[in-house]
Amino acid sequence: MSKNPLNQTVKVFHYIEALDAFIVTDEYNQIAHTLGLHEWNPVVWIGRLFLLDNDYGEHWFDNWDLREQIAEDAQQYGIDPDKLLIIDPERFQNGRDGPVHSLKIRKQFWTDVLKSLELSYSLLCDEARENNARCAALGSDYWIPDLPERIQSLLS
Repeated sequence: MSKNPLNQTVKVFHYIEALDAFIVTDEYNQIAHTLGLHEWNPVVWIGRLFLLDNDYGEHWFDNWDLREQIAEDAQQYGIDPDKLLIIDPERFQNGRDGPVHSLKIRKQFWTDVLKSLELSYSLLCDEARENNARCAALGSDYWIPDLPERIQSLLS
């Protein structure tokens, strides 16, 4: 019996302990680009889901000041500081009926979640199809006419 490729998963983030920061894995980055899931970074759409499925979520890693603080260290590891994704626990609360947890616990929680985050090819393909349909309806330059072929290639 062969495995269903839609059940395959991909790890989204790689945690760099010395920098207390994440970068997007090469494998996920390649899939996101192939499927058109890349905006100003390949995890924008994930942030929208994490942050109550609204556009504010695309800004979950807008923390340029935190990147600047560790830019020199990142370069010593051969990492472009602009690729670093740093958890700012303030971004993971909205002040409505809370916050309930301390900054420390919130940061530790989201660090653990992102360290372990894997997404299925099924979800990635479904998100790509929905995104592509929106782009087609809007007449966007981001519409991918050969998306079905790209998905088939990914799953083969």
